[in-house]
Amino acid sequence: MKKILLLMAVVNLSYASIAQNEDEEKKGGFRKENLFTGGSVSLAFYNSTFLVGASPVLGYSLTNWADAGVVINYNYTSYRDYNGVFNDKLRQHVYGGGVFAKLYPVRFLFAQAQLEQNFFKLKYVQGGSTYTETAKGDAGSFLVGGGYTSGREGAGGQPFYYLSVLFDVSGNKNSPYTDGYGRSIPIIRGGLQIPLFQGGGRRR
Repeated sequence: MKKILLLMAVVNLSYASIAQNEDEEKKGGFRKENLFTGGSVSLAFYNSTFLVGASPVLGYSLTNWADAGVVINYNYTSYRDYNGVFNDKLRQHVYGGGVFAKLYPVRFLFAQAQLEQNFFKLKYVQGGSTYTETAKGDAGSFLVGGGYTSGREGAGGQPFYYLSVLFDVSGNKNSPYTDGYGRSIPIIRGGLQIPLFQGGGRRR
């Protein structure tokens, strides 16, 4: 139920951005020029936690200052001294995906909300011994944060780079975006957004 409510929050955020834009011209329905692709790489260091990942996206510019889309993820996370046990290690491979919404109050800043469902495979290595244990599972995440862009021109336009910092506020201790104690860690993402079907199209 909680995941459904979070998903509704992301979707409502996207639709609210359209309703509030009273001065924007009518779009006349779906425009292929508003589609974009791209993605980001993730990096996080926190205490004894290390995370690296990649997230390709496919999205649509709802307005000149709002984007929404779908994302797929791969993350690798390594924990040392897991749950406070000296030299214990936990290695985790994570695959998943979700939906996101971004709002741009100005062309070089944005706020982001992203709802994900991830599936993980982990390996636990007990410190000072040869004992190992493996497990599989899944976990939901709700990422919020914001970032900086090299200059978004509106729906369509030119490719641009971005850098963001996100936090998982779901409170799920199995989230791939937590440390060995289940605490949310800052996720730094750098990426590229590439508008599609721009040849000869109108620039905003």
